Amino acid sequence: MEPGRILVGDHNGIYVLKFTGDVRVTLCATVDSFLRVLLNRDDFRAVIVDLTETEGIDSTSLGLLARLSLETKKRFGFIPTLVSTEPDITRLLQTMGFDDVFHIVEHPLVEVGQLGELPQLETDEEDVRERVLDAHRVLMQLNDRNRENFQDLVTALEAQAPANATRNAR
Repeated sequence: MEPGRILVGDHNGIYVLKFTGDVRVTLCATVDSFLRVLLNRDDFRAVIVDLTETEGIDSTSLGLLARLSLETKKRFGFIPTLVSTEPDITRLLQTMGFDDVFHIVEHPLVEVGQLGELPQLETDEEDVRERVLDAHRVLMQLNDRNRENFQDLVTALEAQAPANATRNAR
């Protein structure tokens, strides 16, 4: 699999995020930081997430996308569009409840314009742990199956809080 990359573009406040390759936790700081900025832009009108060239995507990345949708709905009153042409990826999205929080389109975009790659941000272990924890908490909100699937992971990550990590290091 190709390493994951995040490409972005915009036109008149309509943003396109294209995930390519194998999108994993190593990109969580990059994606999370960009999404936080995006949702606070004055020109934000819509967002389309293109997964047509996504070979794999982990639950942390899915959690960040779920938060994007929930925040968009809460702040702006609409849900984003997600494009997925790969049956395995589409099935995963549906299993995770994404068809409740995204408009899922199974046909490729005709033209995405010029997209630039987001530079990958450096991050430390604690920052990654917090972002993974937050992403999985969001996924757990989507449905009971996700709550069951990710409860043990969330509990384990919560137990690794900085105070616990310091205490355990002694």
